[in-house]
Amino acid sequence: MQIPEEYGGLGLSNTMYARLGEITSLDGSIAVTLAAHQAIGLKGILIAGTEEQKAKYLPRLASGEHIAAFCLTEPGSGSDAASIQTRATLSEDGKYFLLNGSKVWISNGGLASIFTVFARTEIVDKDGQKKDKITAFIVERDFGGVTHGKPEDKLGIRGSNTCEVHFENTKVPVENVIGEVGGGFKVAMNILNSGRFSMGSASAGMIKKLIEMTSEYACTRKQFNKRLSQFGLIQEKFCFMAVKAYVMESMAYLTAGMMDRPGFPDCSVEAAMVKVFSSEGAWACVSEALQILGGLGYMKDYPYERYLRDTRILLIFEGTNEILRLYIALTGMQHAGKILTDKIKEIKKGNVGVALGEFVNKMRDSMGRKVDLGLVGDAGVVHPSLQESGKKLEENIYYFGTTVRGLLTRFGKTIVEEQLVLKRVADIVINLYAMTAAISRASRSVSIGLRNHDHEVLLTNIFCTEAYFKNNYAMAQLEKYADENLDDSIKKAAKQILEKRSYICSHPLDRTF
Repeated sequence: MQIPEEYGGLGLSNTMYARLGEITSLDGSIAVTLAAHQAIGLKGILIAGTEEQKAKYLPRLASGEHIAAFCLTEPGSGSDAASIQTRATLSEDGKYFLLNGSKVWISNGGLASIFTVFARTEIVDKDGQKKDKITAFIVERDFGGVTHGKPEDKLGIRGSNTCEVHFENTKVPVENVIGEVGGGFKVAMNILNSGRFSMGSASAGMIKKLIEMTSEYACTRKQFNKRLSQFGLIQEKFCFMAVKAYVMESMAYLTAGMMDRPGFPDCSVEAAMVKVFSSEGAWACVSEALQILGGLGYMKDYPYERYLRDTRILLIFEGTNEILRLYIALTGMQHAGKILTDKIKEIKKGNVGVALGEFVNKMRDSMGRKVDLGLVGDAGVVHPSLQESGKKLEENIYYFGTTVRGLLTRFGKTIVEEQLVLKRVADIVINLYAMTAAISRASRSVSIGLRNHDHEVLLTNIFCTEAYFKNNYAMAQLEKYADENLDDSIKKAAKQILEKRSYICSHPLDRTF
């Protein structure tokens, strides 16, 4: 889809790739097979390969004559990708690398003839010191020494091929290094970062199909002499699914549009936010859709149980949501920390103006500041029907800024160890991006007169109101002495459980002391 036309591909933009993802996602196994080939398997050649590598490999990968796979994960290195042990040793004549090691859970591993493989290589740094660094390689099955295990017996996406791949003294020519020797970790992260955004449109496509299927059932099934669609608790589920789908779409296409701008701006944080929001939203929506069907939804005669099994992987692959939350929070914290450090330096130099400005800002915040970031009002960019949502977004953004400043002042560099804090920071910023995307899209829809734009406004206002109060609660939890903050109690309880490696409460029928 995204291979340039000169190499036999369609040359599609990120936006069009996302649009097609809505269709292919209707079957999870097909979606994973295609994504493993295009979004990660061959992506390294596409974004970091030489012209010679592209000309040699891309035409047959575009035609489907060759299938690609991405080989990063190992038995001892999942989320900690930098700890891989597969090794590539340069030959004495310097013409090829000998590759040895095993990779696990490789999508298309049993089908692929071309592999993007990451391995440790020995390099000499500027100081003359020898170091181990990761290098990316294009490996052909025909190089020899490439074998694979039996297909894994998985919970979901059972129609896709997943297996172990082994490399034993596989001879890889030096011209098959992707990028620089020792630069493979950056290549791996760029590949993964570039593909996550499409999970939003893919998840939305699936949920839109689920809404069609379940609404047909709800409008015909009768209980207590009423159609299911007339019950408030069922109506709530349809609203929930529609809101999630709308926000996922909005985030995915806003991000894809930014990625399609000239100069390839770095949208890795936005793509990570889309992935986290969409994967968790999809999982929740499939569960609700199954619930609408009741007992029928649990039966294999209906597709809902398969959707449920297929969807669960979304929270795990292409970066677990836990790792991505830390990435989102810490990337933003790094930027905010630099600004705060610069201000502190100015104050220490005796810059009275900066110090006075900080003092005045704190005073205004304590008395309840009227926030105006230019989104709403006569000169604002938000449509009048979305003014209240715009105000909520502005207020959340401003007070989130003060919250982050407080956290950096309180924890300093040790913030990297405060995972429960970082999780809340990430959840807030994901909601802020989601609010931004939905308001932007709905404003455009009203302004250009798209059909059913009033429905878009309704969904946006519902989401923004809920997100606003969730954000406020999360920011309250982040205060130093907040009653809402149970982090210490959570850590204490977890420690006691893990020390015993069991549930340690006495059974309610236990009479001993």
